[in-house]
Parts: sequence; C-alpha cells; structure tokens
Amino acid sequence: MKIEGRTFVVSGGASGLGLATIHNIISAGAYISILDISTSAGHSLVASLPPNRSIFFQVDVSDTDSIAQAVKGTLSWVKETGKEMGGVIAAAGVSTPAKIVDRHGDMFDLKGFDFVMGTNVRGSIDLVRQFLPHMVKVEPVGEDGERGVIVLVSSSAAFDGQPGQVSYAASKGAIASLTLPLTRDLARYGIRVITIAPSLFDSGMTALMSDKVRASLTRVMEFPLRPGKPEEFARVVREGVENSMLNGTVIRLDGGMRMPSKM
Repeated sequence: MKIEGRTFVVSGGASGLGLATIHNIISAGAYISILDISTSAGHSLVASLPPNRSIFFQVDVSDTDSIAQAVKGTLSWVKETGKEMGGVIAAAGVSTPAKIVDRHGDMFDLKGFDFVMGTNVRGSIDLVRQFLPHMVKVEPVGEDGERGVIVLVSSSAAFDGQPGQVSYAASKGAIASLTLPLTRDLARYGIRVITIAPSLFDSGMTALMSDKVRASLTRVMEFPLRPGKPEEFARVVREGVENSMLNGTVIRLDGGMRMPSKM
C-alpha cells in the first residue's frame, strides 16, 4: 500500500516504537492520528511534526469509550482532510513483571495480570475492531484492491518468556496467535494483518530495567550485541505497509536472540 496521502492511526504513538514509526511514515507522506495516554507528550509531538499532518487524541486503550471518542475524532478529521484511512498500528503496551509465586510464597495479584491483558490484548483488538467498520468500506486501491493494513506488536517473550513474564508473555503470545485468524477474517475486504515481535529494544518500557538486567540480556544476544533501535522497528513497519505480500505473519525482529530460562 502506498503511504503517501493516507491516514494511519498509531496507538502508543508519543514515545518509543510508536514514536519512531510516526517519524518514519510521516516522512513518506502519511497523515497520522496519534493515540496516547500522555496528553503533554501527544500535544508536543503534534507541534513538532509538519503542520496539519497529525492530530492527537488522549486515549486509554483499555477503555472502550476512550477508543470510541478517538475513532469518532479521527474519522471526522479524515473527512476534513480528504486523506483516507490506510491502516492501524497498535503499538501501545505495558508490562508488570511479577512471578506467579514470589520468594515469600505469595501469589501474584490478578489485577496486574488483568491490566496487562486488558491493555496489550483487549486494547489492541478493541482499537482495530472499532476502526474496521469504516476500513472495510474504503475504496480499494491498486491492482490487488487493497483497503488497508493492520500492524500489531508482539514480543520475543511470546516465544521464550522469562521468569516473571507470565502476564506479558501471555499477552504477547495472544497477539501472535490471533494474527492468522484475523488475517483470514479480513482477507475478503482486502485488509492485511502483520505482527512484529521485537526482542530488547530501546523504549520507555525497557528504560525501566536496571543496568544489571540490561547487561544480562545483552549477553544472550547473537548479533548485533545491543538493544534494537526504535528506528529499526519503524523500518519494518513501513515495509509491512508497503509490501502487499506481507500478510498473516509474525516477524521476529530480534537479531537471532533467544532467551534462556535463566539469566
């Protein structure tokens, strides 16, 4: 799909991987609807981007009504600009590390599990779900009659999660698993679905890691021996949007990294 002149929705767009993605695709001529929970970061981002090419909505993706307001505002903006929807990039995500039973023999709190699943899984699907009634009616373009692209974000934790990642691994495994059935549901409408599963990348989430944890993770990398850069993630998103043969797949973006059971 051609990026220029199309509108893309990016959740979690005011920081990390979402932010890098916005900078990449806006340079290709995209219009961006930025969804993020941080109002200050969202408005600052809009002010830094080319004039009239982006709009911001304060959104908690775990809240259906919050998403609904952003959908309504985005579609109104699309009508105003005349730049039709091109896709949804669901990059919002959270993690609350906790072993299911801690060193004191206490079980973890299900509120943390629900928070992670509600944001990473329910939030991603709810976001996609609410934009689809519009996207399936978009005028198809190109020789393949394509209408749009959905980009989801999984993680290497979906395949080799670490101790303390029951919640996070479960959420990212769910995203990986639903990629193909979602692809099959949407194929008849000319809407593609791809999922990217990054390993350790520089982001707001990984910035919370201690130096010790980061060093231990770096030691189990193959090549290159460093965290991924958000810009490298963004390039894969762009290829996913532009390359129509990328569909129904989970792309591991990890430099060959496979997490061991113990660091």
